[in-house]
Amino acid sequence: MSYDETFLMKLLSTPTAPFREYAVIEVLTHYFKENHIPHFQDSTGNIVVGVNSEKNYKALLAKPSNLTETGRLPVFIAHMDHPGFHGVEWLSHDTLKVRWLGGTPTQFCDRAPVWIADRSHHAQPAILVESTIHPSGRFLESGVIKLETAFDKNRPLAIDVFGGFRFRKPVFKEGSLYYTKAADDLGGCFAIAMLAKTFFSQKQKKSQTPFIGLLTRAEEVGYIGAIAHFSHGYLQKAKAKLTCVSLETSRALPGAEIGKGPVVRLGDKFNVFDANALQALTTLATYALPEKHQRRIMDGGTCEGTVAMTNGISTIGISVPLGNYHNQSFEGGPDSPGPMGPAPEFIHEGDLAGMITLCAAIVSPKSIIKTTGKTKLNFKELWKTPYAQKAKECRKSAQKFKKELAYR
Repeated sequence: MSYDETFLMKLLSTPTAPFREYAVIEVLTHYFKENHIPHFQDSTGNIVVGVNSEKNYKALLAKPSNLTETGRLPVFIAHMDHPGFHGVEWLSHDTLKVRWLGGTPTQFCDRAPVWIADRSHHAQPAILVESTIHPSGRFLESGVIKLETAFDKNRPLAIDVFGGFRFRKPVFKEGSLYYTKAADDLGGCFAIAMLAKTFFSQKQKKSQTPFIGLLTRAEEVGYIGAIAHFSHGYLQKAKAKLTCVSLETSRALPGAEIGKGPVVRLGDKFNVFDANALQALTTLATYALPEKHQRRIMDGGTCEGTVAMTNGISTIGISVPLGNYHNQSFEGGPDSPGPMGPAPEFIHEGDLAGMITLCAAIVSPKSIIKTTGKTKLNFKELWKTPYAQKAKECRKSAQKFKKELAYR
């Protein structure tokens, strides 16, 4: 499977915030063009990967999915934003009032380093000189930042300025861990990009598109981009059998630990996912990542799987365990001033690589599972009757105790 670390480091270093995903969109679309990966943007700026126009997207969804290896069309969803702030008003030549969107640290915020950027994508250092905690006590509501170097000319409009917490570098690696200003959910975006590079290469033989990728905007304030995309009705009207797969970098929890592999996400804080599809995913994980995956309800938050579920589409999820979720120092580590202070998020390279492998197993299980020597699975039947093996075991158990059961 493709794993372009140079591109990953570039993506993780790219500035982003809710509704201010310009730079991430530019980096991703450039990568798709460079690698001849079909894609287009919908009317609200989300990126659809796997087709090059709305017309072709509708045409693909109108086809039955029996030409795909599993008889289903996976739709992988990840988001391009991360909690951050928007400029509200310039108070002076170097001082800006801001408002926060999404989860944040709640301690050690005053005098904390931040970065700011605008439509030019150029990030520069600043300091958070005042901060106001939301009445709930759970996140920042607003603040005032002071630039380290004032704009000498061409100062951007306040509304065009956005930013987030700053650390020694936008991304740096220590051992197997990537530390960054924003892994959530640029890690999921990276996984879709690597999947696309593998399955949409020019060498790939012509066949039905094996999957769709959906890279969305403004997830951190209520999955707004995903809601907008689903509101068009493309996916709800599909004749293809769809399985939506939420890809997230989710808060590490007991049973979903960093370095122990990607998590088969059984649900989020809102609800559990499709039990049948989850069993198929669990079986694939057992073959594709033996002893190197985890299973858990990731109830540290909600995700875009919630949107797919509310639209009546079969939904599953895969998560990479995330340290210091939303830059809150839960796990500590480099650049952390103390518990719940600003700290870089971090993920394990093995967990991210495992997510990509598991995604590939959903798209083309033969390309992954053949290497294990276990090729007896009928992959189309797996998605139709995922509990067939367990049912067989149940019948065998009942037969074993048939005489005992007759005693009464």
